[in-house]
Amino acid sequence: MKEYPVQRAAALKPLPDPDMLVFGKTFTDHMFLMDYTAGQGWHDGRIVPYAPLALEPSAMVFHYAQEVFEGLKAYRSPDGGVQLFRPMENVRRINSSCERMCIPQLPEEDTLAAIEQLVRVEERWVPAKPGTSLYIRPFVIATTPSLGVHAAHDYIFCIITCPVGAYYKEGINPVRIYVENQDVRAVRGGTGYTKCGGNYAASIRAGERAEEQGYAQVLWLDGVHRRYIEEVGSMNVLFKIGGTVITPALTGSVLPGITRKSCIELLKSWGVPVEERLITAEELFDAAEAGRLEEAFGSGTAAVVSPVKELDWKGDKVFISGGKIGELTQKLYDTLTGIQWGKLPDTKGWIVPVCKG
Repeated sequence: MKEYPVQRAAALKPLPDPDMLVFGKTFTDHMFLMDYTAGQGWHDGRIVPYAPLALEPSAMVFHYAQEVFEGLKAYRSPDGGVQLFRPMENVRRINSSCERMCIPQLPEEDTLAAIEQLVRVEERWVPAKPGTSLYIRPFVIATTPSLGVHAAHDYIFCIITCPVGAYYKEGINPVRIYVENQDVRAVRGGTGYTKCGGNYAASIRAGERAEEQGYAQVLWLDGVHRRYIEEVGSMNVLFKIGGTVITPALTGSVLPGITRKSCIELLKSWGVPVEERLITAEELFDAAEAGRLEEAFGSGTAAVVSPVKELDWKGDKVFISGGKIGELTQKLYDTLTGIQWGKLPDTKGWIVPVCKG
């Protein structure tokens, strides 16, 4: 596996209190950088001290949002080792995002090697407290100093890391969800299936409106018919209706979540029927009124699963699973987190060890 040159930081930062970790606020000592130049390709991969990037005000990322990113975690296992969960899935997905945004493809094996090496360099930052982890944020930005709508000729691939606390500090509390009727997150043929910043910026206004009304997340409907359910907040969404788990099909406007994929694979291995298809808000609310909507939850890297206890659509409300986490949702959470943190055997080949215990 490729090894990159490492420039060590002159002085190391003090480690934060694992009980006080806040997502995305404390960054580690080093970062990975690699440059792209037209005609030369990706070159000069290196690990350097964490520091500001020097970009010209005319860098194309600032004007035309040509950028993509990913998110994954490194976990401390009970034996003291450090491991990743399905990291090649993230590498492949960032390349899918790159293709849509006209960004040159990253070399897959070399990209995975960069992630693993940076985690090894920053091993002391991987917290051991239950539920904590080291969040890994790879991203690519267009750096060509030019105005004009076209693909850039120069890019930076960067990976930064930050220790994060347990998502659920006091147990999993199901959340209230507001079905959004005004804004749309994405449309088929657009960038909805990619992880690009514009998708998330476009979701902020609806999220703020929902929060003002006391809701934790927004349930997104499709951008054309305004009927079909797509995602919840920045997560995929799954529903258990009459014993079958139903999740919106990947039609091009829905992010192909790695946690979603893992949930589906686990459910099928347990003999639970799974349908990936279009599902309308009407069907969902009708199922709830008939007592057939048994569980609902979002899935994603940050929370793993986020159970839903209430849905509000045009003033109509439905309540799910008695306001508690459903049995199947709990089983998925326990299984996925057990595999990720090395407390359960990895029978799927999903774990990549990075540091020995």
